[in-house]
Amino acid sequence: MDRPAAVTQDWDAVRVTLLRYLRAKGAAPDLADDVAQETLARLIALSQTQQIGSLFALAFRIADNLIVDAKRRETRLFGDVDEEWESDDPSLDRVLDSRRALDVLSLCLRRMPPLRREVLIRRRLNHESCRAIGDDLAMSAKAVEKHITRGLLDLRQALERAGVDVSGEGR
Repeated sequence: MDRPAAVTQDWDAVRVTLLRYLRAKGAAPDLADDVAQETLARLIALSQTQQIGSLFALAFRIADNLIVDAKRRETRLFGDVDEEWESDDPSLDRVLDSRRALDVLSLCLRRMPPLRREVLIRRRLNHESCRAIGDDLAMSAKAVEKHITRGLLDLRQALERAGVDVSGEGR
């Protein structure tokens, strides 16, 4: 007389093998226990209604699918872990490059002729018009523009000599 596979099968051996398999695949111990238990429940239910050719092969397949389902649920619940680490802040390299550029620009401004430095700062930092700067310093607007052009050229050359990439294209 044949007994159903569910009665004759050593389910504890299947459970131990499943746990070993799941841990080898990197599953956390609590997840491995849950998946092994769910896999056994499904195997027992299937063995009562069907003939199973390879119990361990089916167990591994069911366990793999349950692991994938668990990871999908986790991603849906907690979002993608990478999103948590994303930032709109500039990279550390970009911050360091910016600080270096600021140091180079500060040094270059200090070394500039005083009139050129004053014109450049008033125009670029204080946003004064060339006409207003020219009126205050008793010079033409065209002379103010030439000081600005020369000042900006000095700054760019200082950055190039220092090897600072302010375009951001090097990153």
